[in-house]
Amino acid sequence: MHLGLGNFFRAHQAWYTDRAPDAAQWGIAAFAGRSMGIGAELSRQQNLYTLVSVGPERNEYRVISSISAAHSGHDVAALLDYFVRPEVSVVTMTITEAGYLCNEQGRLDTSNPDVADDIEKVGSGNLVAVRTAPGKLAAGLLSRSRAGAGPITLVCCDNLPDNGTMLATVLGDFVREACPEASAYLDDEVGFITTMVDRITPRATDATRQAVLDECGVDDPAALATEPFSEWVLAGTFTGPRPSWEEAGAVFVDDVVPHETRKLWLLNGAHSLMAYAATIVGHATVADAITDPIVRGWVDEWWDVAQRHLELPDDVIADYRAALLQRFSNPRMKDQLSRIAADGSQKLPIRIVPALLADRKAGNSPLGAERAVAAWTLHLRGRGAPFNDARSDKIAHLSDGSLEDSVDKVCEFLEIDDRDSKASILTLARQLGG
Repeated sequence: MHLGLGNFFRAHQAWYTDRAPDAAQWGIAAFAGRSMGIGAELSRQQNLYTLVSVGPERNEYRVISSISAAHSGHDVAALLDYFVRPEVSVVTMTITEAGYLCNEQGRLDTSNPDVADDIEKVGSGNLVAVRTAPGKLAAGLLSRSRAGAGPITLVCCDNLPDNGTMLATVLGDFVREACPEASAYLDDEVGFITTMVDRITPRATDATRQAVLDECGVDDPAALATEPFSEWVLAGTFTGPRPSWEEAGAVFVDDVVPHETRKLWLLNGAHSLMAYAATIVGHATVADAITDPIVRGWVDEWWDVAQRHLELPDDVIADYRAALLQRFSNPRMKDQLSRIAADGSQKLPIRIVPALLADRKAGNSPLGAERAVAAWTLHLRGRGAPFNDARSDKIAHLSDGSLEDSVDKVCEFLEIDDRDSKASILTLARQLGG
């Protein structure tokens, strides 16, 4: 199963499964998120779709056939039916950082009304009425435990540090609150895999569909574009069978953290910096932004800060930076910075702030990191990319008052209490036009 029928899943996990040598033995039952989205189109064409790999000079096309069923995210009855099938052994998920409903301490946010409501529903046995992702997963695991359907492995594929441990913590909190009798099953028969995923996948456009029509002779409403590069690093023990993803290019390691931090800081951190700062100076796409010498300088400054605190050899990081510049510069990708700008309240604390704090503690001046915070402050105040954040109710007040007031509140929210950093962020915000 997969939770989150979005473009990234279709360009990444579904692509790896489709390319595995044992692909014919596997099928993915995919569940959409808040809306059915592309699921209806997929169902009309037997869940087949065209994946377009957009290179700097030409496209490559592949029909993906690994999805066997597409369901609405609201169809909890179908979800629970899959959970009690012994042949279902793996659940992957891309539900965004916000979908796990963690609090600031990384635990399940039981103060969230939707979470509290789902805990009550699972506790009372009304499993099909759950609405949150943690609620659905807990209801599914409880159903599987009661059915004696055997072990299962959960694979989080969202950009969160140590995401396997995070998922285990959130579900452990939920189960202890709602159905403590299932805790033993969670401990003994549920595997949690930590992953790092990477593949730039913009929103689907009419141009992608037209390219498929022109070059393949197929009108495919579910077609989507992605970059040629892809990476999937996994750590942990699967409790049952899985596709041979390693034969399709996935890498299994003992410790994902160095790879994860490298990607979160260098790729995702640079994306966030550009999403807020480059849109203020008028750029709409990653390729447009990175070809601007000023923005390129901002990205290099950020990478210099991050590199000082990455536990990888300098030559490995240098090669990765060079590869990122090639990926960012692909003019045919047209990856919209407005897409990347969403949910900054979840992203900056893991993509930017750790390196900023470490660099200040080491006695350096982390201008590259502080500029990202300054740009996000201006973003909250209506500059650059449109504001779109799942936690808007909790952060709306950060934009109130003067620019200095906003900087103070943003720093408090991000737990940046260094006086020099606050002053630097205010100066950089003013230089950006705040």
